[in-house]
Amino acid sequence: MIEVDNPLLKGYKFIDLFAGIGGFHYALGSYGADCVYASEWDKAAAETYSLNHNVVPDGDITKVNEKEIPFHDILCGGFPCQAFSISGKQKGFEDTRGTLFFDIARIVAFHKPKVLFMENVKNLLRHDGGKTFKVVLETLADLGYTTYYKVLNSGDFGVPQHRERIYIVSFRNDVAGKETFRFPSVDQKTSLYSVLQDHPDDAKVITRDDIQIYKPLISVVASAQNVDLPNRPLQIGIVNKGGQGERIYDPMGHSITLSAYGGGAGAKTGLYLIDGVVRKLSPRECARLQGFPEDFVIPSNQLQAYKQFGNSVSINVLQYIVAEIAKVICRGHK
Repeated sequence: MIEVDNPLLKGYKFIDLFAGIGGFHYALGSYGADCVYASEWDKAAAETYSLNHNVVPDGDITKVNEKEIPFHDILCGGFPCQAFSISGKQKGFEDTRGTLFFDIARIVAFHKPKVLFMENVKNLLRHDGGKTFKVVLETLADLGYTTYYKVLNSGDFGVPQHRERIYIVSFRNDVAGKETFRFPSVDQKTSLYSVLQDHPDDAKVITRDDIQIYKPLISVVASAQNVDLPNRPLQIGIVNKGGQGERIYDPMGHSITLSAYGGGAGAKTGLYLIDGVVRKLSPRECARLQGFPEDFVIPSNQLQAYKQFGNSVSINVLQYIVAEIAKVICRGHK
């Protein structure tokens, strides 16, 4: 997380849908906004959320009546990208029925919050030949919102993880006014070394005969040639045939995208040559790669921890976007 000195959103209320373990909660809360409602269907993630944020999320949002959700200024969430039942038929709101985006739409239709702030996988732009995202944009327009969107990489925002996601910000038309929203432009140089623990016990070390290291660590090259370190993963070797989860990276670069799923020796975190050994990342290192603070309580179940951080949002990116959102809405719109 980045340190925020000015609670620009003090007095604003937000709801946290598809809340996961609370990335949006941290981001909005760091600017003074108050969470009045959360929803998360995964019970283990909901337990982690409750433990860290003192808010007990509702379960399946599809079963929650929108009238029972409290008043809020900002709706946020990383909604899952499902196939739309009849996407591309240009029926707007009706095209979203049968999807989880429909639940966002029905809540927005009833409450009309000032701002919608959403995150999704980069592929949402291309899903179903672009028809899915077209329906999303048309639905938001029909509901009375002006929408901005952009694909951003977490690795540019102070966390050394290659993670490209689409961020969607929608302002109610009467709130947008003359102030034009702009996504933040940040280019912070970082390396995986900045988040590493000293020989963590819960980071699996890989000892196999088929490990191949075919490039020197860039720290050696950099010291000799004054190389400018790039903000991206730097592959230096493989395990087995080098398939998914079988690639080894230099910790002077960035981590690969954390994942909730996937296989291979480096499943979910990737493999890195650190202090002479090839290992996965620990859950705490994954937490740091998503911007979670040091006092965040990580689940004792390691598989759940990896899954939850792999599904999470990068808090740093959200915080920079929230600062830009505040520039638009903090102009007398209370």
